Amino acid sequence: MEDKLKIAVILGTKREGRISEHAAQWVAAKGREQEGVEIIFVDPRDFTLPPDGAPEDGTDPRYSAITAQADAFFIVTPEYNHSFPSSLKRLLDSEFKNYFHKPVALAGVSNGPWGGTRAVEALLPVMRALGLAPSRLNLYFPKAQEIFDETGAMKPEYAETYNKSVQGMYDDLIWLARALKAARAQ
Repeated sequence: MEDKLKIAVILGTKREGRISEHAAQWVAAKGREQEGVEIIFVDPRDFTLPPDGAPEDGTDPRYSAITAQADAFFIVTPEYNHSFPSSLKRLLDSEFKNYFHKPVALAGVSNGPWGGTRAVEALLPVMRALGLAPSRLNLYFPKAQEIFDETGAMKPEYAETYNKSVQGMYDDLIWLARALKAARAQ
């Protein structure tokens, strides 16, 4: 029997009151429904990294272990000032070799009408520089405060559309993860 694929769902911010946490938790829950997949939820608040520096200047062994075992990544990030948060960049920059030739899916979150599209677009060159293989699909949560209720649950009127979208993303990410895992093994 094939080992389960490990997908790290990474929340992109440490900010207090982050609505993007609802989206990231929802994406992780949908990942747990995928056959043959194990989800590792990554909250940047759980890791201690110096504010700046190269990987050798400061890694968190717990995050290093996650990136080493992950077969793929699914980043869910808010958009702050037309880009992604510095806490996500620092987390990503703390590793390098563990990302190489692994797929990544991206989801943007905002309280405005664009759903984090500029954050996702700004992440693409970073993903390539880290050696990650971006999925062809992206997911967007515009006006996230209207999509999720105060408990973090997705409102029923949004479920059908988002379930279909995230399933397509997981299908693509899982296919890429299996193909690249086999290629890395050779």
